[in-house]
Amino acid sequence: MAAERGARRLLSTSSFWLCCLLLLGRPAPTAAARSGSPPQSAGSSIRTFTPFYFLVEPVDTLSVRGSSVILNCSAYSEPSPKIEWKKDGTFLNLVSDDRRQLLSDGSLFISNVVHSKHNKPDEGYYQCVATVESLGTIVSRTAKLTVAGLPRFASQPEPSSVYAGNSAILNCEVNVDLVPFVRWEQNRQPLLLDDRVIKLPSGTLVISNATEGDGGLYRCIVESGGPPKYSDEAELKVLPDPEFTSNLVFLKQPSSLVRVIGQSVVLPCVASGLPTPTIRWMKNEEALDTESSEKLVLLAGGSLEISDVTEDDAGTYFCIADNGNETIEAQAELTVQAQPEFLKQPTNIYAHESMDIVFECEVTGKPTPTVKWVKNGDMVIPSDYFKIVKEHNLQVLGLVKSDEGFYQCIAENDVGNAQAGAQLIILEHDVAIPTLPPTSLTSATTDHLAPATTGPLPSAPRDVVASLVSTRFIKLTWRTPASDPHGDNLTYSVFYTKEGIARERVENTSRPGEMQVTIQNLMPATVYIFRVMAQNKHGSGESSAPLRVETQPEVQLPGPAPNIRAYAASPTSITVTWETPLSGNGEIQNYKLYYMEKGTDKEQDVDVSSHSHTINGLKKYTEYSFRVVAYNRHGPGVSTEDVAVRTLSDVPSAAPQNLSLEVRNSKSIVIHWQPPPPATQNGQITGYKIRYRKASRKSDVTETLVPGTQSSQLIEGLDRGTEYNFRVAALTVNGTGPATDWLSAETFESDLDETRVPEVPSSLHVRPLVTSIVVSWTPPENQNIVVRGYAIGYGIGSPHAQTIKVDYKQRYYTIENLDPSSHYVITLKAFNNVGEGIPLYESAVTRPHTDTSEVDLFVINAPYTPVPDPTPMMPPVGVQASILSHDTIRITWADNSLPKHQKITDSRYYTVRWKTNIPANTKYKNANATTLSYLVTGLKANTLYEFSVMVTKGRRSSTWSMTAHGTTFEYAPTSPPKDVTVVSKEGKPRTIIVNWQPPSEANGKITGYIIYYSTDVNAEIHDWVIEPVVGNRLTHQIQELTLDTPYYFKIQARNSKGMGPLSEAVQFRTPKADSSDKMPNDQASGSAGKGSRLPDLGSDYKPPMSGSNSPHGSPTSPLDSSMLLVIIVSVGVVTIVVVVVIAVFCTRRTTSHQKKKRAACKSVNGSHKYKGNSKDVKPPDLWIHHERLELKPIDKSPDPNPIMTDTPIPRNSQDITPVDNSMDSNIHQRRNSYRGHESEDSMSTLAGRRGMRPKMMMPFDSQPPQQSVRNTPSTDTMPASSSQTCCTDHQDPEGATSSSYLASSQEEDSGQSLPTAHVRPSHPLKSFAVPAIPPPGPPTYDPALPSTPLLSQQALNHHIHSVKTASIGTLGRSRPPMPVVVPSAPDVQETTRMLEDSESSYEPDELTKEMAHLEGLMKDLNAITTA
Repeated sequence: MAAERGARRLLSTSSFWLCCLLLLGRPAPTAAARSGSPPQSAGSSIRTFTPFYFLVEPVDTLSVRGSSVILNCSAYSEPSPKIEWKKDGTFLNLVSDDRRQLLSDGSLFISNVVHSKHNKPDEGYYQCVATVESLGTIVSRTAKLTVAGLPRFASQPEPSSVYAGNSAILNCEVNVDLVPFVRWEQNRQPLLLDDRVIKLPSGTLVISNATEGDGGLYRCIVESGGPPKYSDEAELKVLPDPEFTSNLVFLKQPSSLVRVIGQSVVLPCVASGLPTPTIRWMKNEEALDTESSEKLVLLAGGSLEISDVTEDDAGTYFCIADNGNETIEAQAELTVQAQPEFLKQPTNIYAHESMDIVFECEVTGKPTPTVKWVKNGDMVIPSDYFKIVKEHNLQVLGLVKSDEGFYQCIAENDVGNAQAGAQLIILEHDVAIPTLPPTSLTSATTDHLAPATTGPLPSAPRDVVASLVSTRFIKLTWRTPASDPHGDNLTYSVFYTKEGIARERVENTSRPGEMQVTIQNLMPATVYIFRVMAQNKHGSGESSAPLRVETQPEVQLPGPAPNIRAYAASPTSITVTWETPLSGNGEIQNYKLYYMEKGTDKEQDVDVSSHSHTINGLKKYTEYSFRVVAYNRHGPGVSTEDVAVRTLSDVPSAAPQNLSLEVRNSKSIVIHWQPPPPATQNGQITGYKIRYRKASRKSDVTETLVPGTQSSQLIEGLDRGTEYNFRVAALTVNGTGPATDWLSAETFESDLDETRVPEVPSSLHVRPLVTSIVVSWTPPENQNIVVRGYAIGYGIGSPHAQTIKVDYKQRYYTIENLDPSSHYVITLKAFNNVGEGIPLYESAVTRPHTDTSEVDLFVINAPYTPVPDPTPMMPPVGVQASILSHDTIRITWADNSLPKHQKITDSRYYTVRWKTNIPANTKYKNANATTLSYLVTGLKANTLYEFSVMVTKGRRSSTWSMTAHGTTFEYAPTSPPKDVTVVSKEGKPRTIIVNWQPPSEANGKITGYIIYYSTDVNAEIHDWVIEPVVGNRLTHQIQELTLDTPYYFKIQARNSKGMGPLSEAVQFRTPKADSSDKMPNDQASGSAGKGSRLPDLGSDYKPPMSGSNSPHGSPTSPLDSSMLLVIIVSVGVVTIVVVVVIAVFCTRRTTSHQKKKRAACKSVNGSHKYKGNSKDVKPPDLWIHHERLELKPIDKSPDPNPIMTDTPIPRNSQDITPVDNSMDSNIHQRRNSYRGHESEDSMSTLAGRRGMRPKMMMPFDSQPPQQSVRNTPSTDTMPASSSQTCCTDHQDPEGATSSSYLASSQEEDSGQSLPTAHVRPSHPLKSFAVPAIPPPGPPTYDPALPSTPLLSQQALNHHIHSVKTASIGTLGRSRPPMPVVVPSAPDVQETTRMLEDSESSYEPDELTKEMAHLEGLMKDLNAITTA
């Protein structure tokens, strides 16, 4: 926390000095402003400049998550200014912000700073904006608010040992912004820092002159507001001072740093060795005196601290460690930067309209600052009238009244930014500008006015004419005004403007009495309006009448030269000819011939006086384009069209590349090559000439020609065990180019086997060093199998991280660039054309940094010779990344170790690696290449990648090159928007709000979204309603939806390259209407169009009231009410009759218990029989159990192919839309009450557009009763049915599925509190039901009862809920809904007895008679209701 307080104290100190600089640099108010009583001129007062400036400006601030931050800002003006804040260029709305608020002095207070990996709302650039009404606006400097990220350790302390009196370091590298919050503990106790034990700015702990008390366990802690983050513990052992000496090594070397003037810098340097070394410093080869200097301090271990850095401190610093036996040194560069400072600030200016002014602004800084101008808080965009002159000055031409205000010069570089401003006041023409102005209006003005006297003003100048009109200037002349015929003391002002432009400019005569002026810098063929005014000692007079003058069009220039032709004269020259232009004003003076190589953008030119020219020194077989421009005395004319021609071909100027030899067997060798570089082919390659010879007989050479498209050739008929030399040359039609160097290969003594992979190498040895491991091996014992090379794999803990392949002749290799003190696993495999053989494993631990006992030579088992550690190669240079598409980038480079023509003549190859920084832990990908370019494919779109290249030749490798960066092009999004949610807007049930997150694979900047919504999730996408969303907004409102209707929403993102995929459909049911204007059961009618399901009865079901709405939204008429009353009475009468009939049947029940069980078993067997093939089942009709008023199916229809149909109650006589039961099952998560008729105004416009009508769905013709739905208390279980007590051997094979379905439905229907119809599984002819127990709590389904949904075969997977509404009548008639009153059920014991008594069976003939009787009753009831 001490470090944190120090950081805050530093920020407050810098804030104080910044304020002082601003107060010192602020221009002093003018005398007029100080006096408060400006002088008068011609009866008019002159306005004074208003002091308006910042007292305090915000400064860069570092904060931590969860803390509070104050960004200071205070401005001075009379009256007091209004303070606002911008973040990242956008004004903050602080009224509705509960975390950010504006303090009374204008400062911004942010409480509880929010910061996470994906949400950083508080981090950014802040700017204070001060405004005074009717005066203007000024902006402060921008301040960066940085929030320290989550603590992450880049390196942690490692166990180490130190000799007493020596120095030790313990690393602890964290995020740069978290370094002030790092502290150390020793043995879990806070470590006190002193002159001997210090913490470097990087967080590293340095212990100098170690003692026994320094031993122990160390760890570093990061405390940044949240819970502290602890590093690993590492033990430091302090060893006694030994008698022998040890090598001198650097534990910590200085690194190049960049600092700002006024900051402090620490150059770390810690060395270790015996005897204990001393540290001294030099700068630019001059010794530094750290003992007597107050600026330079030598810290513990030898690090150098420089306080209050200035530009003189920049340079190269050398740290020299010396212990008497040896001396080592390290160096680092210190670069000092400077914040922008004003050498000259803009000053206040008085001016008149139509004048031209310049605000001057001169700045310095390192790096050189950029300058931009702001007027009243808005950026000044350069134009014809606002120009940046002399790099930083702002010129305003033709002032108008709206140009008044405050202008600010804002200078910015990498270190910081600063601002300085001035005020522009435009005076009325009768008010003189204060006297004693400098020659330029840009300098400060005083409040003194010219002596003013009263008297007559001059009249308008006479006879204003344009005496000379050219293309870019006009000369005006006039006569003196009539009021002053002599006019010797008159001066004149000429006002002019472009026609149609309100901004007017002015040009004054150079001396009194002059009556002409030339206006320069005009545009050709442009109309200008001129007027002239005369001034005498009393002021300006009348203006002349406007004079309209049009400048001349540009003079006629030469036309294009006709008949331009070009032809190749040789491989390096082209001749171009042309003729004299047909049109032109004046004699042609000369021609300019332009030419350019195809594929480049650098055009060259040559002056020609004749009609032809030959250009020499061109590239061979290269296409060039040519054009000609003729010149006359007025300038260049019109260019000709480009004409293209290619130079003649020639023999290749370079040899083929990457020549390699592959010994196939004892009599053949395969030679491989690549064509010469394209720039050296000098024509079309027609073939290659291969020359080979025995190494022992160099004069006997054999030649072979191969076609130009070929890049390899098999040379056969060679001698066994003989060395051959090979070389290849490329051919064009012009001849043979240079050949490659001779390359040797030796045929095998005997034909080896290559039908299988090589065996395991016979031995593998490793020797670890600090940052490298030397690997050596011996070949497999079985020498009869071809070995074409060895593959070495290595990595920390796994050998699969990196793989290197070497030649079959090689027996050792040095693995470079390893981490010290790390455990590497190494594998070696021999390979041939069949594949890789069995690996041989070895492991090694690289030595720590402190171990410097590098051995130059080592000996492997004889007969191998000592192997020196190879020197590294130079890395490739000039690495460039060329973006080709959204997933492809071409990498090119140069190799300084090659000749100038970049000709590869050896077996070197290049390794290209690349990665992206998002996410940060992305691993590198690698690929090998044998040319100086590589095509990287499979990249992500719109992603920044970094690339580097290394070269490998034999066992020597270079370090990685400098990185090149490239961003792939954009591509259409490849993933849909995420986290789509839909919520209802509070207080507006017809309005919903859709929220989402951008797609994870946007592949570019998102330019908009498209919201699709529909009531049918299975509708074609072109039938959905579309709502476009422009920009990158992540929320949208949709209004005027239908109440109590399920909607489905999908979202699609788009960018500049196209549309992305659609998101998954999200369902949302709009809320129900208020009970004041809608019935509680209004929402069940829903939309019964395509994709709808049978409506469910929710727990809020109530019988319809007499005030329910009519089909068209109007209250029911008295006639409808009386008819409803007649229907209810009729139903009651019929109910009584049915009850009596059923009571008669009940007296005929069989009293034998065994007969009852047999009937039950028979009924279950029949039920299970129909489950397998529902097509054979006759559909039961709709019966009403008059005892309990429940809907019962009974077999009646003779139709052999029944299906489940929906009986809608239509609003009109339109055809009934068939029901599609394929809607997603989550529609059942919301319970619906029956809504008889919904008003037209609440009807979905979507449903109306697509011909859908809200309907109530009821089962009319049903399948055999194979469903059991029961509502019971959650604590009780229903008694087992007869099917379970006696028919276990006939268990339904679908039982498991049905049970699991009911189990899931049980959760969905947990909100239902009304008893529903219960259909027991039995024989189709014996399907009378028993009432269910009314649930006192949430209802559950009994999973013990096997069930199948009462739907058609096409929808067997959908659950059908019982409907408590009966529709009496035929399908072809429209009926209002009939309420079915459910009486309260008896208690559990009584119901259990009823369930047992209901298991009696009836004869089919009795049942048929009763069916016929009931059918007649229903017809009578139908006739009554129809009447």
